[in-house]
Amino acid sequence: MRQPNYDKFPQVNVPGQADACVAGWRDIGARLAGISLPEDGIVVVETYPGVTDAELLPPLQKIFTPTRTVLAANALVGPERLSALVDRDLTTDRVFARMSLLNLEDIMDLSQRVKPGTGVTLVYGTGASLLVDRTDLLIYAEMARWEIQLRQRRNIAGNIGLPVTKGTPAEKYKRAYFLDWRLADRLKRRVWQRIDFVLDTNVANEPKLVAGEAVREGLRLASQRPFRVVPFFDPGPWGGQWMKEVCDLDRSASNFAWCFDCVPEENSLLLGFGRHRVEVPSIDLVFQEPVALLGQSVYRRFGAEFPIRFDFLDTMGGGNLSLQVHPLTDYMQQNFGMAYTQDESYYLLDVSEGRGEAGASVYLGFKEGVDRAEFISVLKDAQVTGSTPDIDRFVNRFPAKKHDHFLIPAGTIHCSGAGAMVLEISATPYIFTFKLYDWGRMGMDGRPRPIHLEHGENNLKFDRTTEWVRSRLMGIADPVSSGDGWREEKTGLHELEFIETRRHWFTQPVEHHTHGGVNVLNLVQGEEATVESPSGAFAPFVVHYAETFIVPAAVGKYRIRPSGIAAGKECATLKAFVRTNA
Repeated sequence: MRQPNYDKFPQVNVPGQADACVAGWRDIGARLAGISLPEDGIVVVETYPGVTDAELLPPLQKIFTPTRTVLAANALVGPERLSALVDRDLTTDRVFARMSLLNLEDIMDLSQRVKPGTGVTLVYGTGASLLVDRTDLLIYAEMARWEIQLRQRRNIAGNIGLPVTKGTPAEKYKRAYFLDWRLADRLKRRVWQRIDFVLDTNVANEPKLVAGEAVREGLRLASQRPFRVVPFFDPGPWGGQWMKEVCDLDRSASNFAWCFDCVPEENSLLLGFGRHRVEVPSIDLVFQEPVALLGQSVYRRFGAEFPIRFDFLDTMGGGNLSLQVHPLTDYMQQNFGMAYTQDESYYLLDVSEGRGEAGASVYLGFKEGVDRAEFISVLKDAQVTGSTPDIDRFVNRFPAKKHDHFLIPAGTIHCSGAGAMVLEISATPYIFTFKLYDWGRMGMDGRPRPIHLEHGENNLKFDRTTEWVRSRLMGIADPVSSGDGWREEKTGLHELEFIETRRHWFTQPVEHHTHGGVNVLNLVQGEEATVESPSGAFAPFVVHYAETFIVPAAVGKYRIRPSGIAAGKECATLKAFVRTNA
């Protein structure tokens, strides 16, 4: 068996900044004590929603010994006013809502602004920086979104304006995704260049304080070289066993269904400062360095958003994914306030063939002559009565083999069958999946998983039938170019999708160029490869099998070659980028 070499904790080292970070409250206190404040100094600690106040506030009060502490939470509008402002966009749906366009000041009473007083004033919480006219020291308490979700599941993280105990984990996540994070990110972008210190609060009771300028320098360096974000893994009702072995995960876990390997909206980034490693949300990089990271044309089209997502779906030894469809662009804009939708594709990293299991398959598109009303009626009956519909009567199920690439433009019915290890390549709004049928399963919380038949029916393209799918969405591997020891193929995506993918097979170094746009790649074959700069602009960057990595637009030319035990053997990468003419 192969030895796993997948790196679960990749980091970007920041040279010359070894002293920029201190860890633990004792050393943090010593660092902050060395800062000269006016006698009537105002210290602002801005917190990201989900940060644990009970963990941070007492030691901060001990460090600064303020004559008064002002909590931003007390300046929030009352519950009735808050509901009036946010409930319409949040809706009553268990999963979906509209992206909030509010700012934090819209839900705060700014008449409670703080004036300097006698002694130091500590202003603390989400929105704290909005309550002051003058800031003598600004600390930003960060937390990665995955850590927030884990704390929501343990009922120790809540939402803006609500008690920590209010709501289920799913309700907390929905409110955070559509409301809290939008408000907090808009404020963060406004104060980012003024932050004196970033406080990493991801590990309970193990805080790390790093100079704001050092963090900004770390993000700048990341935008000039290949890097990886921190992957995270989660079980699911259909989850499999492949990632346990390849990614070296907990073998005692029941399964792992998902890996978010490149979703900067929710992943984090590790910055190395000497012996300390600081974790910040990777969206901070998108906010601070959008042009260098994305490229001018991508930034002009999408703004400070990362439009490409790579993630894993593991059904090896598991079950079928839910039968599903993604919304069409106009539907997305009209109903959810988002500019684009989740076009996607399934790339088969591996399949169960030869492992003593049934062969892998992918459900994709309708069979010829399917009656729309009958199909919807069958699904509704299954939802109400618990009956088991014959999905294969209506939907194509195609055999799948390793390195197959299935294209899935929005509106196409689809799901991965059991026995597959899918590298999902898609546009970023991943939360918008309309489940049509879930094979009678319960979710990990023991509740039936939400089904969205009305949304699904409004988006299903019943004219995407067998021959249309075969000719447009499957088996595409068109030769593009070749050279000594390498060849390049175009594998998609469909003309309706804005992402292009290219696969390179290589035993010798192969040249790449970002052409002014961000590239996202995965090493889909081979144990190891090294990414190099022909001009020496960045240090050689080693990637391993199944690792996703980002090459910022600013990099320009780069080269990838087999290395380590893969030297001289055939490797393959799959690369995605935004089409300039899309």
